[in-house]
Amino acid sequence: MHINDDRQAARDHHANGQSVNVSVIIPTLNAGDSFGILLKLLKQQTVQPYELIIIDSCSDDATAMLAEAAGAKVLTVQRAEFDHGGTRNIAAAAASGNILLFMTQDVIPVNSRMIEQLTQPLLGESACDGVVYAYARQIAEDNGHILEQFARRNNYPVDSSVQCYDDIERQGIKTFFCSNACSAIRRDVFQQMGGFQSPVIFNEDMFMAARCVLSGMKIAYCADAQVYHTHNYTVKQQLKRFFDNGVSMRCNAWILPYASTTKAGSKLIREQLKGLRDARKLQYIPRLIAESAAKLIGYKLGMNYHRLPNKFCRRLSMHRLIWDQIEQGNLHVTYPITVGEHAKTKSS
Repeated sequence: MHINDDRQAARDHHANGQSVNVSVIIPTLNAGDSFGILLKLLKQQTVQPYELIIIDSCSDDATAMLAEAAGAKVLTVQRAEFDHGGTRNIAAAAASGNILLFMTQDVIPVNSRMIEQLTQPLLGESACDGVVYAYARQIAEDNGHILEQFARRNNYPVDSSVQCYDDIERQGIKTFFCSNACSAIRRDVFQQMGGFQSPVIFNEDMFMAARCVLSGMKIAYCADAQVYHTHNYTVKQQLKRFFDNGVSMRCNAWILPYASTTKAGSKLIREQLKGLRDARKLQYIPRLIAESAAKLIGYKLGMNYHRLPNKFCRRLSMHRLIWDQIEQGNLHVTYPITVGEHAKTKSS
């Protein structure tokens, strides 16, 4: 979707006198009615997409038709070939913008300045200071479960921040936190890093952020760039999601030394308990206990998936089709691609 109209001045950022074009990339599968809302709101942004690339996993609904009607370039990938890193890499290879903005199909921009706010740290003085990758604030919608509301507030606070290598000692793996639900990265850095890790079952965004930070670059959290994003997962779905998280971490042993220094899970539980008490919603404490247990059990099982029967792992996973590659050892990364001396010092 190359937008060639009289809104050029409102559409383009400029950095050091050069036009900055934003390629918006969205993987889809049966995106549903809300996808049309997302497409409409993207056209209302103060900085409009230079192009919109949809990479669709053979949807059964009207997702592809909606995208084409919105002027998007639509690519197709077979469902059995989908993975969170590789599929996004295919779309990125077809992009021509110098900033790649990744979104998921279920986010909705809060206002018309989302793209402008999210890409601003990648331009001008912030870019000169080493910021190469940025992610937006996610806000749970009103229909989100109260525990989901608390989780979003905990993970996406009201104040912006910048994460760099010096934060690792204090924050541990939280230094690498990033979310491709809504993120933007400089295209040159994306290519320098070799794209997202692929194949990967989970955490392609965090692994990219980690490689950037370990190479001496910085990640920006943009609290002013806001999207609505809500997942009302069941306890069973939480177990499956955290099982995949554990598998992902086990397949990337290089990042585990950083994970041992953080207490993010315990902090979230404390914040949720406090929130339930303050809101006088103590009836949800059993649900919190069940969810927390499911997350912990799922993660521990995932970290030890290689000791479990393959059929059991497939049943526990949210992404069953990728398990052929896992069983062949294709997801194992002993050392991250393209990192600097920082990583070698930490892992040695």
